[in-house]
Amino acid sequence: MTSARWRTSTYSGSNGGSCVEVADNMPGVVLVRDTKDRDGGALLFNPGSWQSFVNLAKRIGPLG
Repeated sequence: MTSARWRTSTYSGSNGGSCVEVADNMPGVVLVRDTKDRDGGALLFNPGSWQSFVNLAKRIGPLG
C-alpha cells in the first residue's frame, strides 16, 4: 500500500466527517479507507466490484 495515491471522495463534506479516500492507481486493486482513521486499515476491492458499487451508488444518490 505504500505506492497507493489516495484521493478524497467528491461526496465527502468539508466538515471533517464521513470522508472516504480511494486509491485506484494500482493494477488489479482498489483500496478504500476512512480519512478519520488512515492507519486503521483499508478495504480492498477488485476493480470490477468497485465499479459496480460506484454505479449503484450513483443511481441511488446521496443518503441523508
